[in-house]
Amino acid sequence: MTQSPVELVIFDCDGVLVDSERICVKVDAIVTADLGCPFTEAEIIERFVGSSDEVYTAAVEERLGRRLEKDWQRKYEHLYRTAFDAELTAVDGIAEVLNALTTPACVASNGDHDGIRRNLEIVALSDHFAGNIFSAHDVATGKPAPDLFLHAARSMGVDPGRCAVIEDSAYGVQAARAAGMRAFGYCGGLTPASRLEGPGTTVFDDMRELPELLAAATH
Repeated sequence: MTQSPVELVIFDCDGVLVDSERICVKVDAIVTADLGCPFTEAEIIERFVGSSDEVYTAAVEERLGRRLEKDWQRKYEHLYRTAFDAELTAVDGIAEVLNALTTPACVASNGDHDGIRRNLEIVALSDHFAGNIFSAHDVATGKPAPDLFLHAARSMGVDPGRCAVIEDSAYGVQAARAAGMRAFGYCGGLTPASRLEGPGTTVFDDMRELPELLAAATH
């Protein structure tokens, strides 16, 4: 196995940079109950963590037995904003990692641009990415399709095989593998290690381990 230096580190946002997944799960449970199709927190973790808006909407519509209006989520946006303003923090250890990182980095998230930027600003991490933020809204299909990661690599001018993706969801590591990138699955959040494990994937539970893992990465 030959050494292939990592030339770009692609970070997911929710659950990797910002500790938002726990907050989202609680609010998602409130939202689905209000819609009349309640999902338990366990179901939300299993089905929605790391998913796209399209996956979320399709599951809600299936349980409801009807279609939702196009902008149905707008009614509930204030619940997420209020919760994030009150509770959002950076993932434990990520600030130290970003401060020490010398490899170029970017963010690639299934969230929308406004939400990604806002959340990074709340936890004072936005300066690390100098506008290098990519959203699933930039491509035809979000994770678990590889489109978003390939778009990020292309925009940053780096071959996919020299990219490392930091993810905390099954959808995310699937997308990284499909893109031909090395995946690092962070299991210190809500997703168990068993759902992140697989070919080309290193699973870890302490974000502070990441610099050493990246240094040891092989192609």
